[in-house]
Amino acid sequence: MKIRDFTVPELDKLRELCNFTADELKFFNLRAKDKSNVEISLDMNVSMAQVSKLAKRVKNKVIRIV
Repeated sequence: MKIRDFTVPELDKLRELCNFTADELKFFNLRAKDKSNVEISLDMNVSMAQVSKLAKRVKNKVIRIV
């Protein structure tokens, strides 16, 4: 399941329970808007390697909650 597939109440619950850092939360919110990793990299002004690290950390946190 992709982040964009969650409903708004589910997204709110994940934001509350996952204890995201500021960068992780920004990544999560952009993915919820169906942005690609390249778009996220440009929006956050970080490298693709950093976006990959954020994606992995966010994914692990979401999996633990779900």
